[in-house]
Amino acid sequence: MRILRVAQDIFPETVGGAPYHIHALSRDQAARGHDVTVLTVSGEVDQRETVERDGYTLIRQPPRAEILGNQLFTNTIGTLRNNADYDVVHAHSHLFFSSNVAAAYCRLEDIPLAVTCHGLNSQRGPFWFSRAHLRTLGKWTYDSADVTFCYTDIERSKLRNLGVDADIAVVNNGIDTDRFSPSGPKHEGIDATPGPAIAFVGRLVDGKRPQDALAAFAEIRDRCPDAQLFFCGDGPMRDSLENTVTETGLDDAVTFLGRVPYSEMPTVFRAADLFVLPSRTEGFPRTVLEALSCETPVVASNLEQTSKIVEQTGATVEVGDIEGLATAVADLIEDEQLLSDLGNHGRRIVTTRYDWEDTVRETTNVLGQVAAISEPATTEREDPSRPQIPLTRDDLESK
Repeated sequence: MRILRVAQDIFPETVGGAPYHIHALSRDQAARGHDVTVLTVSGEVDQRETVERDGYTLIRQPPRAEILGNQLFTNTIGTLRNNADYDVVHAHSHLFFSSNVAAAYCRLEDIPLAVTCHGLNSQRGPFWFSRAHLRTLGKWTYDSADVTFCYTDIERSKLRNLGVDADIAVVNNGIDTDRFSPSGPKHEGIDATPGPAIAFVGRLVDGKRPQDALAAFAEIRDRCPDAQLFFCGDGPMRDSLENTVTETGLDDAVTFLGRVPYSEMPTVFRAADLFVLPSRTEGFPRTVLEALSCETPVVASNLEQTSKIVEQTGATVEVGDIEGLATAVADLIEDEQLLSDLGNHGRRIVTTRYDWEDTVRETTNVLGQVAAISEPATTEREDPSRPQIPLTRDDLESK
């Protein structure tokens, strides 16, 4: 199968769940014998560049403009005009104008199109813009596709409530559970801390709410004076966060690790006692799965698409509830046995339901259907063959 993938960002130029998903999916589909080309934007090039990377072809084009965090690049249509070279176009996220342009051209020329939803709202631009975009151009983009991929039934339901009536395939996001495992080396800087280690992993942008993690930590220290907080990631908020740390006298307890290479991320999760993610919005974050696969419990915002798994493996709090976040974290790090039980349970959930090989296989199968037939490409279903894990936190605490 010949696949043209249209993506705003790709790993390793951009760090994040969606850029890595796009890279790994392209790499592994190429390894299975498919011809994969990825069209993306890059500030590192001055003119269009084509390179081979990990088995797939990468076309990088320079950005020509940026609107509310959304970079525009030229020649998307020029690449799509060579549609005879591809069996299916796979765009990523309605939030990017490149996906909107791809959807328009594919609809006009009757080219098979799939679109993956990596979350309904942006963490880059203003919230009002992403909501307005979703209800207009975003909705139109999903309706233009032969199939839309969602990670969860929750996102599928939200798209239906929005009025999207195109076919939707729910395919779980997945990770490499062999690489992200509790066995192996630990990050030396985190592992050396004498007290409980709390890790925030993600871009330091407002959508991830790192400032909430820091504000809660100031209260956590009242109950757990030896606790340590590690920010793993970089972004525009780093300077303000570092200033807050200094102003509140937490320099000895808060460490900024910066951008840690993805190859070393398992060491971070293994070394941490707890992972915190107080985001305002998410799709279905890989970081939650990666932490749990390393047997590290999670405290995260109460977001519909992630609350079901997080409530079994840690705790959820409402977005912006600093006191609730501090209480949830302190309660867990004070109970080592509960932390261990939750970590073990999290590992079992991820290895059973969220293996990356399943994600690649199911996604490729649906793309093959879209490329080969004009009938509906998939059905909306919760796969009954996937084992269910009924244990809850109450089950663990009753042992």
